[in-house]
Amino acid sequence: MSLAESLPEHRALIVVDVQPTFCEGGELATEGANEIAHRVAAYVAAHRDRYTTVVTTQDWHIDPGEHFSETPDFVDSWPRHGVAGSPGAELHPALADLVFDAKLLKGQYSHGYSGFDGADEHGRSLETVLSEAGVTAVDVVGLVQSHCVKHTALDARRTGLHARVLTDLTIPVSEEQGLVAEKELVAAGVDLRDSSAL
Repeated sequence: MSLAESLPEHRALIVVDVQPTFCEGGELATEGANEIAHRVAAYVAAHRDRYTTVVTTQDWHIDPGEHFSETPDFVDSWPRHGVAGSPGAELHPALADLVFDAKLLKGQYSHGYSGFDGADEHGRSLETVLSEAGVTAVDVVGLVQSHCVKHTALDARRTGLHARVLTDLTIPVSEEQGLVAEKELVAAGVDLRDSSAL
């Protein structure tokens, strides 16, 4: 075994926007999202030791401008969701008993699609949190695959990290948008894996 093979991998798990606002009954719900929340929670509980660090992101909108609209086009504008301080913006109850190394809030005054747009309670960006932990690779899971999961994984690649999206731990808004997202991710060098194959 080479020295490189014997060194532990510094991989982070990024849990993106697993919030009630995106689950059934929420303001911007995707069918099947609640099940994904429970799957993500079970995965974190079972496989925490695979990761150097585990972080969450949350939409935490205060005044995101044209991101909110009374007549949304569901491309650049959306119904109100993830409003800072509201129950829907909190982490999903399925995650309540889990411990995370950092929690990043995003989208306060912008759309905030990517976890890399957010900051933790100390003002650290996601890039800084990962860099300080020596992370070189990330797994991305959560809500939803066609939007914030996709943008987070793409930004991970842009910062030079190896990135995987765990496809059984996320869900797109629609099958069509999911296929488009998968093409973008693969083209950017993001690996798409089922967590059972890791």
